[in-house]
Amino acid sequence: MILETDRLLLRQLEETDFDAWAAVLGDPEVMYAYEHGFSGDEVRLWLNRQQERYEQYGFGLWAAVEKASGELIGDCGITMQDWNGREVPEIGYHLRRDKWHQGYAAEAARACRDYAFTVLGFPEVYSIIRDTNFPSQRVALRSGMAVRGSFVKHYRGIAMPHLVFSVKRGCAG
Repeated sequence: MILETDRLLLRQLEETDFDAWAAVLGDPEVMYAYEHGFSGDEVRLWLNRQQERYEQYGFGLWAAVEKASGELIGDCGITMQDWNGREVPEIGYHLRRDKWHQGYAAEAARACRDYAFTVLGFPEVYSIIRDTNFPSQRVALRSGMAVRGSFVKHYRGIAMPHLVFSVKRGCAG
């Protein structure tokens, strides 16, 4: 276990999580910011990428396990992302659709923000969010972040405007 909140345990994603994780990433509504649900091969690449991040950085996107049920309900964690020509620590998350609008994303994101500041020593953390993803923008705001910039990502031939949110250590509520 990496982190614990009131309702969640955050731990590294494991091979045994594949089926549960494929159900999350395979849902086109969960992955609407990507414009498609992920195939089994894409889920495999996702899991492999997290394992590489754990090895390289000591962190990545972690499995979000609901304490009450013991079920994997999503992920949340910190990844290094490119913004403005530099790598920045980004808090990201994905939740199973039946767990939306229950405060899980904000709870996990705040825990990751605090971990990034207190354990990893980052002076600032970011969330890079598609401009149409209003629920995730609200999570960033609830985590004390403010908009710092914007840019356009190109994914699968689609131009996707993104907003860049961040908060500095000592400024989080």
